[in-house]
Amino acid sequence: MMCAIEDGTYDVVVIEPLEGEDESLLLELVITSGAHRGDVIRVDARLDIAWTELLGAPATLTVSDGKPHISRP
Repeated sequence: MMCAIEDGTYDVVVIEPLEGEDESLLLELVITSGAHRGDVIRVDARLDIAWTELLGAPATLTVSDGKPHISRP
């Protein structure tokens, strides 16, 4: 994760997916609910999906021990 956020589960929308080095994606996410609503964070991710399918997509960000995990509904 490039920006620190407390452990927890967050509803997010992908606002900018970028192809990173070594087949990773750099996802810019906006949190859509809770105390951090409106905050924009960036995470590195490895997903089996093209970045073009992620733009504007809702997702769930789970942070545990400071490590992010992205899942899609």
